[in-house]
Amino acid sequence: MRLHLMIGVMAMLAGSMALHAQEVRSEKSGFRLSNLPPEPVPDTVPPFINYISPGLSPGVVFSSDLPEIDLIGRVTDTSGISFFSVNAEFKELTETGIFTSALKLEEGMNRFRVVAMDLEENILEHFLLINYTPPVVTLADKITRESNYYGLIIGIDHYRDPGIPELENAVKDAGDLYQVLTGLYSFREENIRFLKNATRSDIIQSLDELGQMVTPSDNLLIFYAGHGWWDGVANNGYWLPSDAESNVKTNWFRNSTLVDYLKEINSKHTLLIADACFGGSIFKTRSAFGNREKAYEKLYELPSRKAMTSGTLTEVPDRSAFTRFLLQRLKENEEKYLASEQLFSSFRFAVINNSDVIPQYGEIKDVGDQGGDFIFLKKE
Repeated sequence: MRLHLMIGVMAMLAGSMALHAQEVRSEKSGFRLSNLPPEPVPDTVPPFINYISPGLSPGVVFSSDLPEIDLIGRVTDTSGISFFSVNAEFKELTETGIFTSALKLEEGMNRFRVVAMDLEENILEHFLLINYTPPVVTLADKITRESNYYGLIIGIDHYRDPGIPELENAVKDAGDLYQVLTGLYSFREENIRFLKNATRSDIIQSLDELGQMVTPSDNLLIFYAGHGWWDGVANNGYWLPSDAESNVKTNWFRNSTLVDYLKEINSKHTLLIADACFGGSIFKTRSAFGNREKAYEKLYELPSRKAMTSGTLTEVPDRSAFTRFLLQRLKENEEKYLASEQLFSSFRFAVINNSDVIPQYGEIKDVGDQGGDFIFLKKE
């Protein structure tokens, strides 16, 4: 009986302890312990933005010389992101919060507003400042970016017809010019057709190829060294390719045929240099010299079709003062830009004083010259 009573008392005490276990109070300290879960702490912290590229900081001016910048960054928040925008344009985020935005800049100071909001509607707002200063673009930069220099260089020493005298220096002169143009000026080797002892078919084929390659932004230089002939009755000049026959004009290359090609090849600037008879009839003016003080930029802007020739002799001297002084001036030039008219002026009197020829320079008529000039661009 006593045993049953003790068990009952213990059960009552256990139940009482379980009933009061949820709250223990200390009378002295007022300290209270509870096993109930704590009240959740509200999220009042706005999102965080890390600007990965470029290294921007809100309110700090970033300088750029590019017209457009790819902004890359990451947005993070403990509760998650509900909205993100750059200049009021909504941007999607990856699962890890990465964003990208193409920022287009105008010259001067640019201001971009970046807004991020989390799921608890906490908002972060940044202002990014980017100062855009366009790089100074020189004429050389413009030419290099937009244009190619093409060349057709022809030198003919050997002729199949024994009735046409052999030459010794035409191919060498053409080769020397090739070396100067590719070594000192902005002519790439792959853009030059160098024909040694060319036939009429070789010349025609090369002109056809150039007609397919040259664009209205490109420049073309054509050089010929070899025998030439002027027919005063027909008022036409000829180049004599290596397969020309002295008594039959079938394989002679007419100046008028070249003029037709110059019309078809739609270059920005074309310069013809002929160390052979070409005849005055090709020129719109006998000389294009005047007191023009235009800047090189203006000369380059306007299309041109110019020619310089060694003179109007029916036979070209094998040792040409014209080509010798032409090459010398190109080698000695120390200026970044050299206009063809300026080049011709620099050696014209040297040729006259050291030979029996009077070199000619002028606009090629009826092929689209608009007053510009061919500019030789020297390498750095």
